[in-house]
Amino acid sequence: MKTIINNATIVNNGESHVGSLLVCEGRIERIVLGGEIEPQDGCRVVDATGMYLLPGVIDDHVHFREPGMTAKADMHTESMAATAGGVTSVLDMPNVVPQTTTVERWRQRMALARERMHVNYGFFIGATNDNLDEILAMPPTEYPAVKLFMGSSTGNMLVDKREMLEELFAKTPKLIMTHCEDTARINANMAEARQKYGDDPDITHHAEIRDAEACWQSSALAAEMAKASGARLHIAHISTERELALLGGNITGEACVAHLLYTDQDYARLRGRIKCNPAIKSEGDREALRRGLTDGRITCIGTDHAPHLLSEKQGGARTAVSGMPMVQFSLVSMLEMVDEGVLSMERMVQLMCHNPATLFGIQDRGFIREGMMADLVLVRRDEVPYTIASSDVLSKCGWSPREGDALHWRVMSTWVNGKCVWDGAKVREDVYGAALSFL
Repeated sequence: MKTIINNATIVNNGESHVGSLLVCEGRIERIVLGGEIEPQDGCRVVDATGMYLLPGVIDDHVHFREPGMTAKADMHTESMAATAGGVTSVLDMPNVVPQTTTVERWRQRMALARERMHVNYGFFIGATNDNLDEILAMPPTEYPAVKLFMGSSTGNMLVDKREMLEELFAKTPKLIMTHCEDTARINANMAEARQKYGDDPDITHHAEIRDAEACWQSSALAAEMAKASGARLHIAHISTERELALLGGNITGEACVAHLLYTDQDYARLRGRIKCNPAIKSEGDREALRRGLTDGRITCIGTDHAPHLLSEKQGGARTAVSGMPMVQFSLVSMLEMVDEGVLSMERMVQLMCHNPATLFGIQDRGFIREGMMADLVLVRRDEVPYTIASSDVLSKCGWSPREGDALHWRVMSTWVNGKCVWDGAKVREDVYGAALSFL
């Protein structure tokens, strides 16, 4: 079916114009600025007067947990949450069970996603101390990047051998996306905290244990190796002001919504719900990250969407697990920051849509252009705010740190490959995404 979207404010390529577009066979067939498109036989017409039409959000950092940890999340539930949040493509991380560290396991996840994902998808391959041959065997047009846990990880995905790191940076043909925290410093900080505060230090000490220096030491090493080798480096979830100085040239950075929303003062109120790695840090760090959105240092906004059962989020800095669901509320959260004057809507679209597509070489997505795939989201601002309730949360874990917050922005419709998968109230579970292709 063809779809006409009339009279929307189209935000694209740094500009906003009232206009209309025609979607046919999954692609944007025609764009008309300043006017309407006449209805055609058998064509669905959407009156978008007063609404904003954006490219579908590309979240470069999610953990949908499948396979192996499906009690807390899976591809089906989390991709439904994504559609409700205006996210149309996701890049999923490799630290599942079993970990995605071989070509065979990567192919198994791709096959699983075909009948599970309601958004478009790509899967990282994870680096280990001994799987460079597997990375080099990966088909380069079918996966987004290599995920490297540098300094801190779980399982066997911590790459801590200097010679392996140097070889990885020298030989990997794709972008390297790093999680940078220094394990030795974190362990020392935890030991000191347990001596001072007891076996399970209160959650308010999380940012002291996984502190700014732990991030700096690891990120600086990654930047050093990228500069020496010429490899393209993307530092994930930057959480400190100091790390921003590392960005530029072949080194890019991601800011996550949680680090842009919260500060260490919020641990007292939200407790383990906002415990994540790297930790949410000071107000000064948050404000520096927000400035980095507009001064060009930050390249992408992701979520690090990482659901856990609420029962697993209880306890202190040692026992409460790290990670939170955010994919459903990332776009509306950033739109609220547009209202606050943190950044413009056009810049937000660049960070959440255009730049991820360009950085990872995602073909035919991330922009509103004739001939490109019709991944689109329609949003509206209401003068009267609404309050997020637990019943609104579509993630399998059933909770969000944003519960109880009053917002003005709503996602009214989400189209994936030209099909409306979210209509503002429910997900069409018979609509599936497609595997992304990469340059």
